[in-house]
Amino acid sequence: MTDLKSVSVWISNPTACVIFTQACFALRLNYVEAFMSYCTIKSYAEASFTEKKSEFTGSIKPVKTNDEAVEFINEIRAKHRKATHNVYAYILRDGNITRYSDDGEPQGTAGVPVLDVLQKEGLTDICCVVTRYFGGILLGGGGLVRAYSHSAKIAVDAAERMVMCSCYPVMVKAEYAMYGKITYILPEFEAKVTDTEFGEDVAVKMLVKSEYVTALEEKLIDIANGNIVFVKGDETTEDFA
Repeated sequence: MTDLKSVSVWISNPTACVIFTQACFALRLNYVEAFMSYCTIKSYAEASFTEKKSEFTGSIKPVKTNDEAVEFINEIRAKHRKATHNVYAYILRDGNITRYSDDGEPQGTAGVPVLDVLQKEGLTDICCVVTRYFGGILLGGGGLVRAYSHSAKIAVDAAERMVMCSCYPVMVKAEYAMYGKITYILPEFEAKVTDTEFGEDVAVKMLVKSEYVTALEEKLIDIANGNIVFVKGDETTEDFA
């Protein structure tokens, strides 16, 4: 355990102080970015494959509430009434909810592998149902785990991903002479341009992640010597994939 005396000596070193400050800033930035963004999918997708005459279909859909997840699961069950199993797993940001079901398969061989794929892919607000039509050949525990994992993975791969970030709609208005400078620095702040209007002045509309909006405003005001209009809208959540 480090005593207070050694800590104070270390902090008194200017170089060590700078390294410590930079490390703290990097950790804080990573934490903020992780907290304010999440990955999901844009819309419904599905994919199928056959393993030893058993047909597996992975169906995946974005959901935001427990009710939406249950509704989707019931839709798939109704669609595949004659299926042997409709295994599912879902993850929700709201309430930090995680649910799964083996739906009659041996415990731990179906729902958990599907959930594991969703977690390893870093997805949330997501529900995946894997439907199995039994082909008459037993797959064994390991075979079931591989089959359900693969079905979930190909369903995920079939979907269009979204990286949802907390952000602000911003409109920047300036003289035409500033247009090149404005567009040059935007990538530094990961701004996503949505529209550009060329009138008496040039107006650039964009989405800016919440953690960058203040720094971008200060930078633009600085390079334009204050001769710029920066209008920030209400905070929202948009796709930055």
